[in-house]
Amino acid sequence: VQLQAFGGGSVQIGGSLRLSCAAAGDTLENYAVGWFRQAPGKEREGVSCVGRDGATYYRDSVKGRFTISRDNAKNTVYLQMNSLKPEDTAVYYCARSRNWNPANKQSYDSWGQGTQVTVSS
Repeated sequence: VQLQAFGGGSVQIGGSLRLSCAAAGDTLENYAVGWFRQAPGKEREGVSCVGRDGATYYRDSVKGRFTISRDNAKNTVYLQMNSLKPEDTAVYYCARSRNWNPANKQSYDSWGQGTQVTVSS
């Protein structure tokens, strides 16, 4: 399977973006799908995850601002990001997991190429 993340861009503080994670070659329906981000000089960190059953996970710093959803018919997972802050600036990646261990990047495979999100004043 090949995952591709897209929808990033440059926005001002307080702006919004919607990221999409699309899969080719396999269905995402049977997997948890997570979003991670990596800022320059920092480790990749888990941002959000949606389980096969629709359960969701958010890291504390994005709760109330980001919303993850999935559309199995389109084989796509979305990350709606509102009220963006400069500290959200990073390359965002999506990946899939057979398990529910949202913040542990070791449990994921099939990482897509990232999409850059830049938040500035």
